[in-house]
Amino acid sequence: MLAALDLVRDPELDEPITTLGFVATCVVSAAGDVVVRLRLPTYFCAPNFAFLMVADAYDVVSALPDVRTVDVALEDHFAAGQINAGVAARAGFVASFEGEAVDELDELRRTFVTKALLAGTDQVCRQLIAAGTDRADLAGLTLGDVPPSAERDRLLRRRAELGLRTDAAAALLIDPGTGSAISAAGAPKYLGMARLTRTGIEANTGICRGMLLHRYAETGAGEEAQG
Repeated sequence: MLAALDLVRDPELDEPITTLGFVATCVVSAAGDVVVRLRLPTYFCAPNFAFLMVADAYDVVSALPDVRTVDVALEDHFAAGQINAGVAARAGFVASFEGEAVDELDELRRTFVTKALLAGTDQVCRQLIAAGTDRADLAGLTLGDVPPSAERDRLLRRRAELGLRTDAAAALLIDPGTGSAISAAGAPKYLGMARLTRTGIEANTGICRGMLLHRYAETGAGEEAQG
C-alpha cells in the first residue's frame, strides 16, 4: 500500500508524500478496507496543495486490486473538513470550496510539473558538467546523450506528464510550454532559471521537513499496518 502512495507527490516539492513523512498511518484490513491518514508541516499549509495530495492518495489506493473501501483523510489542518468531505464525495476543488475557489487545479498541477521539469533539467546538466561536458555544449545535446541515472528517469517522467518528447533524439534543453529546443544563445538564461528553480524547491523541501519534524516528534508515523 505504501508503494502505491509513493506515487503521490507534494506538487510544490516534487517529492513523494511517503518520503516527506506526510503519511501518518496506513491501515489495511484483511477484507481490503484501507484507512490512510495524512498530515502536513503546518496547520495552514495551502489548501489547494493539500487537496491535490489527498485526492491523489484516494485515487492511487482506490485503483489497487482487492481494495474494498477507501478512507483517506487529512488531519490537523484548518481546511481538513472541506478537503476530506470533497475528496470522499469526489466533488472536485471548486465544489469543495464553494464560494471560495473559482478554478479546478489542473493548471496549478501543470505549473508545478513544469517547475519540476526545470529543476530536473538542472540536476541532469550538473551531472553532465561534472563528467566533463562543457556548459556551452549543453544546448546541442539530446536525451540520448544523457547517461542513465535516477535523475534522468525522473526528468523523463516529468516531460511525459507534460506531453513533451522523451525519445533519445529529443533536445535536452526545451521550453516546457512549447517543447521547442533552447538555442545556444538562450541557454545561459534558461540554465540560470533551471538552477534557481531547483535550489528553490530544495530549500522549500528542507524547510518543510524541518517543520514537520518539529510539529510531529513521535516515531512510527507512516508505517503500514495490517488489520
